[in-house]
Amino acid sequence: QADLKVGRPGMDLWQILVLAVLKEGLNLDFDRLVNLANQHCQVRSMLGLGSWDDGVQFQLQTVIDNVSRLTPEVLTKVSEVVVAAGHELLGKCPDESFGGRVDSFVVETHVHYPTDVNLLWDAMRCLIRACAEVSERYQMTGWRQHQHHQKKLKKAFNKIRKSRQQQRSPELVEAYLTLCEALCEKAQHTLHLLREEVDGQTRGRNWELAVILYYLEHARHQMDLIDRRLLQGEKIAPQEKIYSIFEPHTRWISKGKAGKPVELGVPLAVVEDQFRFILDYEIMWKEHDVDIPVPLIERVQQRYPDFRACSFDRGFHSPSNRLRLDGLLDLNALPKKGKLSQADRVRTHGREGFARTVGISILAANIHRVGKILHEQEKEYLTKTRRRRLKCA
Repeated sequence: QADLKVGRPGMDLWQILVLAVLKEGLNLDFDRLVNLANQHCQVRSMLGLGSWDDGVQFQLQTVIDNVSRLTPEVLTKVSEVVVAAGHELLGKCPDESFGGRVDSFVVETHVHYPTDVNLLWDAMRCLIRACAEVSERYQMTGWRQHQHHQKKLKKAFNKIRKSRQQQRSPELVEAYLTLCEALCEKAQHTLHLLREEVDGQTRGRNWELAVILYYLEHARHQMDLIDRRLLQGEKIAPQEKIYSIFEPHTRWISKGKAGKPVELGVPLAVVEDQFRFILDYEIMWKEHDVDIPVPLIERVQQRYPDFRACSFDRGFHSPSNRLRLDGLLDLNALPKKGKLSQADRVRTHGREGFARTVGISILAANIHRVGKILHEQEKEYLTKTRRRRLKCA
């Protein structure tokens, strides 16, 4: 049995959930979130605590560690409870059939506009920094002039970036690639030395190996693309391209929307019922709209067997989807393909963080819907009460 008198103070599940929803709902960073949790009386009341001076204080790393452990599966289970409570508030009978709609939009990742030239710069500057830190930590030679190398590389990068595509000199591109290749060779040597000294029980060095190798592979990949595209005139296939070395799950979405022809992020499909609760969602890491409506509706009907009618965004249409959805739904409104709706942006790093943020957003939207229902019911009750008092007067 755990001894609660020793170790670092933790957080209970309710506090973790409240802070996660609050962070996403207000678009806060963790520093601001911890400040509110420690200083804001109303927030502390929501957390089940007293005022700010009751002795309970949250540490930044504790909040980060706990909130980051929420998984999409857990958030989905909590969201189901919220939806059930909302249906009960609205007076929906347990066996009453209901319907909804499926829509998709792009959730943008927090990345800059990608080109192979600036992606190579991203990989190289991170590679230089990682090698310099490792060399300093383990007294390894080769990176004493790392700042000079980075400035020299930045100068070569700026010369290419400032020149137009039509006026881009092959000599500038070759000079940029030659410098990158030399630095990659130095990094490869550093990687070799680090591997020779790595002890199987030394976790730190294994992690440092992975970081250097990650940036080195990305740098070599972008060097190959630049050489083929700018020097050999080859057209690069979309499946070979990477749109961010920091958020590699980012996709290039081109739907021809007015004012926004290109979006960088991951498409998300949501199932919203007639009461405006979000029942389920699907993050399309590699899939397209036409790939997901049938499994999505099947999953929704496992949780909500009375879900019998649904309308779809135009992008979900295909003849096979039409036939299969007709067998699942009493009413299937599946029009021809069209455009996506508005986009949102996720600043959380990594694929797991992206999925967690989407899950928290879905939960926050459902909680907000329950709150709005309660507010409307309270407003209606107060209005009726006021009318009765006026009649009695």
